[in-house]
Amino acid sequence: MHLILGGALFMPYWLVGTVVMGMVLEDGGSLFGGSLSLQFGAYAVGLPLAAITALFPLTRPMSVAAVRALCGIADDPLAGDRLADGPARGRSAKARTAGWFTLHLGVGALISGATLALPPFAVAVMALPFSPSLQKSAAAAHWGLHRPWVQWAGLPAGLLMLLALAATAAGAGALLARQAPRLLGPSPADRLAAAERRAAELAVRNRLARELHDSVGHALSAVTLQASAARRVLDSDVEFVREALAAIEETTRRTVGELDSVLGLLRDGEDDGELPAPRLDALDALVRGAGRHVALTVTGPLDRVPDAVSREAYRIVQEGLTNAARHAGGARVTARIALDDDELEITMENPLPDRAPVTRPGGGRGLRGVGERARLLGGTSEAGPLDAVWRLTVRLPLGPARAGGGR
Repeated sequence: MHLILGGALFMPYWLVGTVVMGMVLEDGGSLFGGSLSLQFGAYAVGLPLAAITALFPLTRPMSVAAVRALCGIADDPLAGDRLADGPARGRSAKARTAGWFTLHLGVGALISGATLALPPFAVAVMALPFSPSLQKSAAAAHWGLHRPWVQWAGLPAGLLMLLALAATAAGAGALLARQAPRLLGPSPADRLAAAERRAAELAVRNRLARELHDSVGHALSAVTLQASAARRVLDSDVEFVREALAAIEETTRRTVGELDSVLGLLRDGEDDGELPAPRLDALDALVRGAGRHVALTVTGPLDRVPDAVSREAYRIVQEGLTNAARHAGGARVTARIALDDDELEITMENPLPDRAPVTRPGGGRGLRGVGERARLLGGTSEAGPLDAVWRLTVRLPLGPARAGGGR
């Protein structure tokens, strides 16, 4: 099928070549019944025309689609894509594409022509001993096929012709399949572009995974802590239970909204560069959801913080509260946010637990995510025990525009 497709694609070039050769040789015979010199001359003229038109951008995508569908060439899981996607860029890639297109059409035209002409001739030769009309025809007399022994020799001769055609077609198909990765394979520029696309996709996936981890992880920890505290004082402090239930409601409602936004990005497969994350102006709701044991101190106007820094700072505070709830549940947490002309400093402290926290399978992503967020903004993060207190300190630069006083 791939070879026949090449022959069909070559037909317009062959027709143009036939017109050109008809004028050169002054041979006005029919397109399909002209002399052999006209037929092969048209073939020779059509090949350069095919090579020239192969320089158009859509040639390589069309050729790659046909090869993948009809030649059974699969990508190598270790080496990557064996065939390049998209238009050819650069002289080398365009030259290789032109070479492939010419090879495909040239070989396909020869095999297609032989497929149209040879099987009827082979069948006629094989039927010659059984058909008196064929034996008495002018063609049989011209080719000396009127002798009985020659006629019976047509049986193996016709069979050999069909087998030779099949073997030639199989060999030509194998040749094209072998040359396709070499001529249609990705160039260094294609591999670099593919690597950049994969890196961008991984960055988006990591970014979304970080958002899900921080948002959902904090919500579950906060809800668990509030529900546990409410259960312990259910009969003695109704007001606290009421506050805990309100905090649980607010936390889950806010988290469901964030979850819907992030999942929407995952479903659409797009990233507009700005995730729908809350900012520092939503810290009060975050602290209320964490419970009475959290004390927040803010120094400086938070509305001066750039949006990108504000979003990441909110997630960092959220992750700090989540870690405190997991490893020092119920202990007092102190959060301080200080803003100066150059940077935003976040400090969170909580007493160390009396016993080592239980390690969860797959845990430890929270502090790593905090470090990644800080580094993305050019900041730093430190976390560890200090004088019986666990302290998390993050410094985030506000950027040149803010650091320079709004210039």
